[in-house]
Amino acid sequence: MPEAYTITDQERMTRAANYFAWQARLVAPELGRRVVEVGCGIGNFTGALLDREMVVALDVEPACIERLKERYHGRPNLHALVAEPGSGTFAGLARFHPDACVCLNVLEHIADDRGALCAMSSILAPGGAVVLLAPACQSLYGPIDRNLGHFRRYSRRSLAALAAAAGLHIEKLHYVNAIGFFGWWMNAHVFRREVQSARQIEIFDRWVVPWQSRVEAIAPPPFGQSLFAVLRKP
Repeated sequence: MPEAYTITDQERMTRAANYFAWQARLVAPELGRRVVEVGCGIGNFTGALLDREMVVALDVEPACIERLKERYHGRPNLHALVAEPGSGTFAGLARFHPDACVCLNVLEHIADDRGALCAMSSILAPGGAVVLLAPACQSLYGPIDRNLGHFRRYSRRSLAALAAAAGLHIEKLHYVNAIGFFGWWMNAHVFRREVQSARQIEIFDRWVVPWQSRVEAIAPPPFGQSLFAVLRKP
């Protein structure tokens, strides 16, 4: 049931190898060769992108960028910068001619999510893609969301409206992680957990992700903990 953002949470997530492999299977086929990763954190997903021609990894936290640089030292195709969508530094990334922006469990942390999505679209050439993974279902919002700095969770309707406002066409939009839906609801409304449980993450990653990812690859569920979207720039 992972949705990590703080360095502490991201450190806890480094062992969730199956979960990140699942993310890679969802996301990687939708990306081109020149990718901007928005909200890279300490680089838990960045490693899955390093077979590309170019990766620009961005985060607002300098400590995260420093950790990522240490983790992937000596990678000539990786550029790591402190920047956020809407900033001058971000706008300048258009010079790299990226063909995709990937934003995994980050958009919910941004107060002006519409502005952020417009900024991502603006640095892409026509035909480029914005690939998102975002927490779903406002009914799941609880103490962990608040402590992680989530402004919101999304529905298919709200994410579709956001894409339309940013001038992006929906290529894919579906729920992911049906089992995680129930776990997150329990954490939010029964256990009232303030932080994610390392034990829960371990059990989920080891025993649930391997089979659930295969099932959902065949038939995306009608609900889930997260929403996966591929949004295309006309």
